[in-house]
Amino acid sequence: MKLKTIIIGSGFSSLSASCYLAQAGYDVTILEKNSTVGGRARQLKRDGFTFDLGPSWYWMPDVFERFFSDFNTKPSDFYHLEKLNPAYEVYFGKDDSIRIEDTLEKICTAFEEEEKGSSIKLRKFIANAEDNYNVAIKDLVYKPGVSPLELVNAKTIKKIGQFFSNIKRDVRKEFKNDRLIKILEFPVLFLGAKPSDTPSFYSFMNYADFGLGTWHPDGGMYSIIQGMETLAKRLGVTIKTNENVQKIDVQGKTATKVITETNEYEADIVLSGADYHHSETLLDPKYRQYSENYWEKKTFAPSSLLFYVGFDKKIENVSHHTLFFDVDFDVHAHEIYDEASWPKEPLFYANFPSMTDPAAAPEGKEGGFFLIPIAPGLEDTPALREQYFDIIMDRFQEITQQNITNHIIFKESFCVNDFIKEYNSYKGNAYGMANTLLQTAFLRPNLKSKKVSNLYFTGQLTVPGPGVPPALISGKLVAELITKHQPNTHESTI
Repeated sequence: MKLKTIIIGSGFSSLSASCYLAQAGYDVTILEKNSTVGGRARQLKRDGFTFDLGPSWYWMPDVFERFFSDFNTKPSDFYHLEKLNPAYEVYFGKDDSIRIEDTLEKICTAFEEEEKGSSIKLRKFIANAEDNYNVAIKDLVYKPGVSPLELVNAKTIKKIGQFFSNIKRDVRKEFKNDRLIKILEFPVLFLGAKPSDTPSFYSFMNYADFGLGTWHPDGGMYSIIQGMETLAKRLGVTIKTNENVQKIDVQGKTATKVITETNEYEADIVLSGADYHHSETLLDPKYRQYSENYWEKKTFAPSSLLFYVGFDKKIENVSHHTLFFDVDFDVHAHEIYDEASWPKEPLFYANFPSMTDPAAAPEGKEGGFFLIPIAPGLEDTPALREQYFDIIMDRFQEITQQNITNHIIFKESFCVNDFIKEYNSYKGNAYGMANTLLQTAFLRPNLKSKKVSNLYFTGQLTVPGPGVPPALISGKLVAELITKHQPNTHESTI
């Protein structure tokens, strides 16, 4: 008899877990509250334009390859990848930018032009980052976070000092040019914390950036979701959309039912890939592991103010991924992590997928995705959204020397209130819980409930952390825990 496994949510981690569990012989059903799968990685289509609503950077291609290879497939069976050149462009002022190209050799040349002798330091820095990547991504992040002993082996003992230093200190010890410092500190923002609060070991993100490069899947990041959905269904997973879960019913210490607005689903195993905090509110209080005080004290990654804009012309003087670092990086970071206030002068990011993927916009037009990182939990009003749109449009036009506001066909926004409404996101955070020293590995919320015997969690608030590649890995880790603690009668092939 196959064990009935109900998975709440259909983001990357849930889809990943569903594939591994179905492969191992479990009877798997996914319940998604929205009308389409993908969680935060959904898609917006309007007037011939296509936007990824959430993740837009494809890094760590080896993690995607490892996932698909576990099912005797490969990414190219589901989507086509193109390596971007430039990977991205960073603006520091009017007509003043640095392009990060597609090889370390080219990046070293760009660094050398900025700061004589910096290419030698960069090669050394990236060599260490690559070594960290090999330890972290090929070994450590595939541990379930059950015990601190998971972190102890011959390789990690040599790295112990890098957990007690930080990225900011390491970068600024070697590099003096402020522009290069900003470029090297940028990748750890994907981990949800300031460079000064991110352990040096996480320099592996710099190798992901400069060593492995930035890629774009045709059709955008949603094409990965579609590929995983196809794979899951091929493996026998049932996916039900428009099923908003209201309660996880527990009898004794066993979850027996998942109750939605319209249906009840009996379960032998329950796995939530939805927001961890929200998932626990679906339980009666006595079955919750973490108090409100616990969540309140945690350091969360930023939320975001996002704009999806259709233009009636092609945009000039930008790259597919373009970062605007023309204001003080440290001040904006302070306003996110320390003050929790709306930034006075926000950094922002712009993404123009139609520059790489013509199908993303009608011919002769451009789709633009603009993102301002902000603190979670901020007041979110239409007036504030409009104010910040005007701020970044004015700077965008001045810096890139072109008029675009007169060419807007439409714009849609997404902010704190939407993250809460659409994803039940704690305080409207966009990325999950930051990877600070005290929120790493076994110090993150558990994959397995300590109070309900057959309840599990996956996704960005638990092991191994925020980001799309970690979400894929989290799905695998929780599937392995389930097959260990709730063995199915069918032989596992994981």
